[in-house]
Amino acid sequence: MKTRPGEVLIDCLDSIEDTKGNNGDRGSPRLFTSVIAVHRAYETSKMFRDLKLRAALIQNKQLRLLPREQVYDKINGVWNLSSDQGNLGTFFITNVRIVWHANMNESFNVSIPYLQIWSIRIRDSKFGLALVIESSRQSGGYVLGFKIDPVDKLQDALKEINSLHKVYSANPIFGVDFEMEEKPQPLEELTVEQPPDDVEIEPDDQTDAFTAYFADGNKQQDREPVFSEDLGLAVEKLKDGFTLQGLWEVMG
Repeated sequence: MKTRPGEVLIDCLDSIEDTKGNNGDRGSPRLFTSVIAVHRAYETSKMFRDLKLRAALIQNKQLRLLPREQVYDKINGVWNLSSDQGNLGTFFITNVRIVWHANMNESFNVSIPYLQIWSIRIRDSKFGLALVIESSRQSGGYVLGFKIDPVDKLQDALKEINSLHKVYSANPIFGVDFEMEEKPQPLEELTVEQPPDDVEIEPDDQTDAFTAYFADGNKQQDREPVFSEDLGLAVEKLKDGFTLQGLWEVMG
């Protein structure tokens, strides 16, 4: 399986039954537990991937950092040009996203992950040169403008954001962290060979004399006597296929 940048292979299960319900010889409940765990981690880490407006981003005047997030720059006195008069606030540049919040109302904010940035450039506006960020269509296609003075600082911010965006695109952080437990052994290694049974199988030519004579208990008359050289006396004639030695073994 070829993974995309930022994608990590967490688990691999083989011999999975298809949707037709065929009974496979092998299977594992790890399929259920792995999918549920990854889905839960994905659902609780949307801040890494989704553009957020008016979210709980600031605490005690500081940005609430996500796991593995680092702040590379904090710019004060940045105007958000979404209204006619603009709103003065603070701008954060991290390795995962761009965050702005108003100084007078911290709940008026925006979080823009690099994953959702379609374009970023400097454009002229009625407020002068501004940093314009256009988000992707799936995130709403927002066009957000920010006024940073002086112009040198504006250009430095654009350069830094483009650099971090390039690094992020090469190795994205999607927010799903995991720890590899002890890797389960393959099924082939868990298969135990069946030891051979410690049973001696008698050849087919050996007959259970006791069973044969027990089944012959309802005979109507005795067989004719014959002389046995081994015993030195006359005995009843044996049934075909039986020997005197075999009868002695049954008695033993």
